[in-house]
Amino acid sequence: MNRFNLYIHRQAASLSRYFFEQLVLSIFGWVPSVVGIALRAVAYRLILQMEGMAAIENNVRIRFASRIRLARGVYIDEGVYLHACPNGIEIGENSYILHHAELHVFNFRGIPHSGIRIGKKCLISEFNVLRGQGGIAIGDNVYTAPLVQILAVNHVYNDPNRPIIEQGITAQGIVIEDNAWIVASGAVVTKDVPPGTVVAGAPAKVIQTISETTPLPSVPVYAGGET
Repeated sequence: MNRFNLYIHRQAASLSRYFFEQLVLSIFGWVPSVVGIALRAVAYRLILQMEGMAAIENNVRIRFASRIRLARGVYIDEGVYLHACPNGIEIGENSYILHHAELHVFNFRGIPHSGIRIGKKCLISEFNVLRGQGGIAIGDNVYTAPLVQILAVNHVYNDPNRPIIEQGITAQGIVIEDNAWIVASGAVVTKDVPPGTVVAGAPAKVIQTISETTPLPSVPVYAGGET
Protein backbone atom coordinates (compact mmCIF):
# COMPACT_ATOMS: atom_id res chain seq x y z
CA MET A 1 0.00 0.00 0.00
CA ASN A 2 2.84 2.42 0.76
CA ARG A 3 4.29 1.86 -2.70
CA PHE A 4 0.88 2.40 -4.27
CA ASN A 5 0.41 5.68 -2.40
CA LEU A 6 3.92 6.79 -3.38
CA TYR A 7 3.19 6.05 -7.03
CA ILE A 8 -0.06 8.02 -6.99
CA HIS A 9 1.62 10.88 -5.12
CA ARG A 10 4.08 11.20 -8.01
CA GLN A 11 1.46 11.06 -10.75
CA ALA A 12 -1.33 13.44 -9.73
CA ALA A 13 -2.49 15.83 -7.03
CA SER A 14 -4.78 13.22 -5.45
CA LEU A 15 -6.13 9.73 -6.00
CA SER A 16 -9.36 11.05 -7.53
CA ARG A 17 -7.43 13.40 -9.83
CA TYR A 18 -5.21 10.52 -10.91
CA PHE A 19 -8.12 8.37 -12.05
CA PHE A 20 -9.95 11.29 -13.67
CA GLU A 21 -6.88 12.52 -15.57
CA GLN A 22 -5.98 9.00 -16.68
CA LEU A 23 -9.54 8.44 -17.89
CA VAL A 24 -9.49 11.57 -20.06
CA LEU A 25 -5.99 10.80 -21.36
CA SER A 26 -6.86 7.19 -22.21
CA ILE A 27 -10.03 8.14 -24.09
CA PHE A 28 -8.65 11.04 -26.12
CA GLY A 29 -4.85 10.83 -25.97
CA TRP A 30 -4.36 8.24 -28.73
CA VAL A 31 -6.61 9.70 -31.44
CA PRO A 32 -4.43 10.74 -34.42
CA SER A 33 -4.65 13.55 -36.98
CA VAL A 34 -6.54 16.81 -36.87
CA VAL A 35 -9.56 14.95 -35.47
CA GLY A 36 -7.61 14.07 -32.33
CA ILE A 37 -6.24 17.59 -32.03
CA ALA A 38 -9.78 18.99 -32.16
CA LEU A 39 -11.06 16.51 -29.58
CA ARG A 40 -8.21 17.23 -27.18
CA ALA A 41 -8.64 20.99 -27.60
CA VAL A 42 -12.04 20.51 -25.95
CA ALA A 43 -11.62 17.48 -23.67
CA TYR A 44 -8.27 18.43 -22.14
CA ARG A 45 -9.84 21.56 -20.71
CA LEU A 46 -11.25 19.20 -18.09
CA ILE A 47 -7.76 18.40 -16.78
CA LEU A 48 -5.42 21.21 -17.97
CA GLN A 49 -5.53 24.99 -17.64
CA MET A 50 -5.97 26.09 -21.27
CA GLU A 51 -6.27 29.75 -22.22
CA GLY A 52 -7.60 29.79 -25.76
CA MET A 53 -7.02 27.07 -28.34
CA ALA A 54 -3.95 24.83 -28.06
CA ALA A 55 -3.00 21.97 -30.39
CA ILE A 56 -1.89 18.74 -28.72
CA GLU A 57 -0.85 15.80 -30.90
CA ASN A 58 -1.50 12.18 -29.97
CA ASN A 59 0.65 10.17 -27.54
CA VAL A 60 1.65 13.11 -25.34
CA ARG A 61 2.37 11.86 -21.81
CA ILE A 62 1.02 14.12 -19.06
CA ARG A 63 1.39 13.91 -15.29
CA PHE A 64 -0.05 16.41 -12.78
CA ALA A 65 -2.23 17.80 -15.56
CA SER A 66 -3.96 20.16 -13.13
CA ARG A 67 -0.69 22.10 -12.79
CA ILE A 68 -0.09 22.65 -16.50
CA ARG A 69 -1.10 25.95 -18.10
CA LEU A 70 -1.14 26.36 -21.90
CA ALA A 71 -1.71 29.75 -23.52
CA ARG A 72 -3.38 30.40 -26.86
CA GLY A 73 -1.65 28.95 -29.89
CA VAL A 74 0.59 26.47 -28.06
CA TYR A 75 1.58 23.39 -30.06
CA ILE A 76 2.62 20.15 -28.31
CA ASP A 77 4.08 17.54 -30.69
CA GLU A 78 3.84 13.74 -30.52
CA GLY A 79 5.77 11.94 -27.80
CA VAL A 80 6.29 14.97 -25.55
CA TYR A 81 6.43 14.24 -21.80
CA LEU A 82 5.10 16.86 -19.37
CA HIS A 83 5.51 16.16 -15.65
CA ALA A 84 4.42 19.25 -13.74
CA CYS A 85 4.71 18.28 -10.06
CA PRO A 86 4.56 20.25 -7.88
CA ASN A 87 4.86 23.90 -8.95
CA GLY A 88 3.70 23.52 -12.52
CA ILE A 89 4.56 24.07 -16.17
CA GLU A 90 3.47 27.18 -18.04
CA ILE A 91 3.87 27.57 -21.82
CA GLY A 92 3.25 30.97 -23.39
CA GLU A 93 1.37 32.04 -26.50
CA ASN A 94 2.36 30.55 -29.86
CA SER A 95 5.19 28.44 -28.42
CA TYR A 96 6.06 25.04 -29.85
CA ILE A 97 7.28 21.95 -28.00
CA LEU A 98 8.58 19.49 -30.59
CA HIS A 99 8.47 15.72 -30.53
CA HIS A 100 9.94 13.73 -27.65
CA ALA A 101 10.94 16.77 -25.64
CA GLU A 102 10.76 16.24 -21.87
CA LEU A 103 9.66 19.01 -19.50
CA HIS A 104 10.11 17.48 -16.11
CA VAL A 105 9.72 19.24 -12.75
CA PHE A 106 9.39 16.15 -10.53
CA ASN A 107 10.25 17.93 -7.28
CA PHE A 108 9.61 15.95 -4.11
CA ARG A 109 12.27 17.61 -1.94
CA GLY A 110 10.31 20.74 -1.05
CA ILE A 111 12.33 23.08 -3.29
CA PRO A 112 10.20 26.26 -3.28
CA HIS A 113 11.23 27.72 -6.65
CA SER A 114 10.77 24.62 -8.83
CA GLY A 115 8.76 24.74 -12.05
CA ILE A 116 9.14 25.49 -15.75
CA ARG A 117 7.96 28.75 -17.33
CA ILE A 118 8.26 29.28 -21.09
CA GLY A 119 7.41 32.62 -22.71
CA LYS A 120 5.81 33.58 -26.01
CA LYS A 121 6.88 32.44 -29.48
CA CYS A 122 9.47 29.96 -28.21
CA LEU A 123 10.53 26.72 -29.84
CA ILE A 124 11.77 23.82 -27.74
CA SER A 125 13.24 21.38 -30.24
CA GLU A 126 13.25 17.62 -30.61
CA PHE A 127 14.51 15.48 -27.72
CA ASN A 128 15.23 18.45 -25.45
CA VAL A 129 15.34 17.75 -21.71
CA LEU A 130 14.27 20.50 -19.28
CA ARG A 131 14.67 19.51 -15.63
CA GLY A 132 12.98 22.16 -13.53
CA GLN A 133 13.54 21.07 -9.92
CA GLY A 134 15.49 24.27 -9.33
CA GLY A 135 13.24 26.38 -11.53
CA ILE A 136 13.59 27.20 -15.24
CA ALA A 137 12.33 30.52 -16.58
CA ILE A 138 12.55 31.06 -20.36
CA GLY A 139 11.71 34.43 -21.90
CA ASP A 140 10.08 35.24 -25.24
CA ASN A 141 11.42 34.29 -28.68
CA VAL A 142 13.86 31.66 -27.40
CA TYR A 143 14.85 28.82 -29.71
CA THR A 144 16.74 25.65 -28.86
CA ALA A 145 18.50 23.10 -31.09
CA PRO A 146 17.68 19.37 -30.96
CA LEU A 147 19.03 17.36 -28.00
CA VAL A 148 19.61 20.43 -25.81
CA GLN A 149 19.51 19.87 -22.06
CA ILE A 150 18.56 22.62 -19.60
CA LEU A 151 19.31 21.29 -16.13
CA ALA A 152 18.36 23.34 -13.07
CA VAL A 153 19.55 20.67 -10.64
CA ASN A 154 22.75 18.87 -9.73
CA HIS A 155 23.69 16.16 -7.24
CA VAL A 156 26.08 16.71 -4.34
CA TYR A 157 28.79 14.06 -4.31
CA ASN A 158 31.62 15.36 -2.11
CA ASP A 159 31.37 12.68 0.61
CA PRO A 160 32.93 9.37 -0.55
CA ASN A 161 31.49 7.56 2.48
CA ARG A 162 27.82 8.21 1.65
CA PRO A 163 25.74 7.16 -1.36
CA ILE A 164 25.18 10.05 -3.76
CA ILE A 165 21.42 9.68 -3.41
CA GLU A 166 21.70 10.55 0.30
CA GLN A 167 23.81 13.70 -0.17
CA GLY A 168 21.10 15.94 -1.59
CA ILE A 169 21.05 18.23 -4.59
CA THR A 170 21.72 21.84 -5.48
CA ALA A 171 19.01 23.72 -7.35
CA GLN A 172 19.92 27.34 -8.09
CA GLY A 173 17.60 27.75 -11.05
CA ILE A 174 18.18 28.90 -14.63
CA VAL A 175 16.88 32.03 -16.37
CA ILE A 176 17.10 32.27 -20.18
CA GLU A 177 16.19 35.78 -21.21
CA ASP A 178 14.38 37.04 -24.33
CA ASN A 179 15.66 36.44 -27.85
CA ALA A 180 18.27 33.85 -26.94
CA TRP A 181 19.24 30.96 -29.18
CA ILE A 182 20.60 27.70 -27.79
CA VAL A 183 22.48 26.21 -30.76
CA ALA A 184 24.49 23.05 -31.35
CA SER A 185 22.80 19.72 -30.78
CA GLY A 186 23.48 18.44 -27.30
CA ALA A 187 24.21 21.83 -25.72
CA VAL A 188 23.93 21.62 -21.93
CA VAL A 189 22.66 24.78 -20.21
CA THR A 190 23.56 24.89 -16.51
CA LYS A 191 23.37 28.63 -15.77
CA ASP A 192 21.52 31.80 -16.79
CA VAL A 193 21.56 32.98 -20.42
CA PRO A 194 21.53 36.76 -21.07
CA PRO A 195 19.14 38.33 -23.61
CA GLY A 196 20.07 38.62 -27.26
CA THR A 197 22.78 35.97 -27.23
CA VAL A 198 23.70 32.76 -29.00
CA VAL A 199 25.03 29.99 -26.76
CA ALA A 200 26.45 26.55 -27.51
CA GLY A 201 28.52 23.77 -26.01
CA ALA A 202 28.61 21.47 -22.99
CA PRO A 203 28.46 23.31 -20.71
CA ALA A 204 26.84 26.00 -22.84
CA LYS A 205 28.64 29.34 -23.19
CA VAL A 206 27.87 32.60 -24.99
CA ILE A 207 29.42 32.50 -28.46
CA GLN A 208 27.80 35.61 -29.92
CA THR A 209 25.88 38.69 -28.82
CA ILE A 210 23.19 39.84 -31.24
CA SER A 211 23.18 43.59 -31.85
CA GLU A 212 22.34 46.14 -34.53
CA THR A 213 25.86 45.78 -35.88
CA THR A 214 25.66 41.99 -36.27
CA PRO A 215 26.32 41.37 -39.99
CA LEU A 216 23.73 39.64 -42.12
CA PRO A 217 24.62 36.21 -43.47
CA SER A 218 26.16 36.03 -46.94
CA VAL A 219 23.67 33.38 -48.08
CA PRO A 220 19.98 33.79 -48.98
CA VAL A 221 17.67 34.60 -46.06
CA TYR A 222 14.08 33.34 -46.09
CA ALA A 223 11.29 35.10 -44.22
CA GLY A 224 9.85 33.66 -41.03
CA GLY A 225 6.61 31.72 -40.87
CA GLU A 226 3.32 32.60 -39.27
CA THR A 227 3.27 34.91 -36.28
